[in-house]
Amino acid sequence: MERLFPMFVKLSGRRVLVIGGGTVAETKIEGLIDTGAMIQVIAIKANERVRQWARDGVITLEERAFSPADLNGISLAVVATSSTSVNELAYLECGGRGILCNVVDVPDQCDFFYPAIVRRGDLQIAISTAGQSPFLAQRIRQQLERQFGPGYGEWVAELGKTRRAVLQSDLDPAEKRWLLQSLASQHAFEAMLSAKRIQEKGEAA
Repeated sequence: MERLFPMFVKLSGRRVLVIGGGTVAETKIEGLIDTGAMIQVIAIKANERVRQWARDGVITLEERAFSPADLNGISLAVVATSSTSVNELAYLECGGRGILCNVVDVPDQCDFFYPAIVRRGDLQIAISTAGQSPFLAQRIRQQLERQFGPGYGEWVAELGKTRRAVLQSDLDPAEKRWLLQSLASQHAFEAMLSAKRIQEKGEAA
């Protein structure tokens, strides 16, 4: 059985095409906005939120039928239309051009899948069932959201600053490794939260 290769992709500055402008496409577009990608949307009819994004300059939108030429210069494509024939055409055209494509809710026409994601600042935990059960992925996401609370975002940012300082220090490599492992422990996280609560109580007093 072929398995998916999990990775996080930098899309900043890359052109991403979304075909479709309805509710489903809207959710996919929203997930792309903060990536820095140049998002182009082609749709026969876009909903109001998608149109507003276009008016705000967040995306570019053309309300017309999809053409294979729309894929010129595209790095990634997401297809979310109600037309089976359009979806299949876009998928086949992407395959011929070496463009990764996701036809929403059609696993056999997906080169990649949208995972369920827990975001805590720079910490991202992605869950995928390879399209087999999105509801299971969502349930696991909810469990992880409870396990990894909002405090992890701040902690990860602090870990990043400390890591850079440690790596630039004159410590022995073994000492650096031990220190970085210690800082990433659950005990260190709980100590950070405790210190933050004490600080907040002091400021409120």
